[in-house]
Amino acid sequence: MILEIIQFLNRYFKEINIKKTNKMKFKTLNKRVIIWANNKGILDKATPLTQHSKTQEEVTELKEALLSQANSLESFINSKGIHKSTQEEIEDAIGDVLVTIFIQCKLQSLNPLDCLETALDIIEKRNGKMLNGVFVKN
Repeated sequence: MILEIIQFLNRYFKEINIKKTNKMKFKTLNKRVIIWANNKGILDKATPLTQHSKTQEEVTELKEALLSQANSLESFINSKGIHKSTQEEIEDAIGDVLVTIFIQCKLQSLNPLDCLETALDIIEKRNGKMLNGVFVKN
């Protein structure tokens, strides 16, 4: 019985440490993005609308890679004429989208984790159904 309790506590504290580590890593990555954006002059010159346009550009690059994946292609030529590995471009594009979102949050004086939590608080309560591979809310 005591051994089971010790094993449970070990798993519990390990899970807490993983969550704490992931949150710290997220904060560190967010800080790196903001430092990079500041060093590049983005925070001084960008507006929320121009940053939105950058996010759309990155989402378009993701869509190109996803279309390549949907067609079972290992690589493709993107709209800029550059040969890309499909899987690598998906990972890079998702990262780029996140970078633009972090910068948008900074421009809006918002914490990205707070934004995520707010969105989840709303969408977890939604009812809807899957239609053609997309969740459609009622």
